Amino acid sequence: MHDSLPLISTIATALVLALLMGFIAIKLKLPSLVGYIFAGILMGPFTPGFVGNAQIAAELTEIGIMLLMFGVGLHFSLDHL
Repeated sequence: MHDSLPLISTIATALVLALLMGFIAIKLKLPSLVGYIFAGILMGPFTPGFVGNAQIAAELTEIGIMLLMFGVGLHFSLDHL
């Protein structure tokens, strides 16, 4: 039961930080993507403060890439090749 706590806290912190940084970027008349990137930098292992679990973050990154490739595969057609 307690093994899922780091996973949940990493995901929740990343989403909340991305939301806040996205709103700040929009207020500064920048694209929200800039805020998302800045949130990733703030949560990374090379900045002081809260550091997400790097092992769980790496696993989530791999899952995200797999889902992205699956989504691209769904839209791929042999006619376009």
